[in-house]
Amino acid sequence: MPSIFTRIINGEIPSYTIAEDAYCYAFLDINPNAIGHTLCVPKQEVDKLFDLDQETYLHLMEFAKRIAGALEQAVPCKRVGMAVVGLEVPHAHVHLIPINEMHEMSFQTKVKMQEDEMISLVEKIKSKL
Repeated sequence: MPSIFTRIINGEIPSYTIAEDAYCYAFLDINPNAIGHTLCVPKQEVDKLFDLDQETYLHLMEFAKRIAGALEQAVPCKRVGMAVVGLEVPHAHVHLIPINEMHEMSFQTKVKMQEDEMISLVEKIKSKL
């Protein structure tokens, strides 16, 4: 059975898509730690990040770096934090979280955003790519 991320990538589940290429897909987290919390996912469904083949792993990191640069320009923050946890969805993914304080990386604090805010944020981030 495909992961929820594969279903998002395939367009079966809607997402707030920021970018995609032949190998990766980036979209806003719908339960964000902070405004701009983005997931970067390889299109290839592999459970663990370090089980990705070298080429896919390196491409995902380059893709995430590009998205992080746009996030940092679009969302006021001290930096963009990166986390790889991967317990909640069996599909390798990278969390990019604009942060001003360490607790924003804890996955304990969540922010609420309305749909129009998410759509506006996607456009702002895309404009920085």
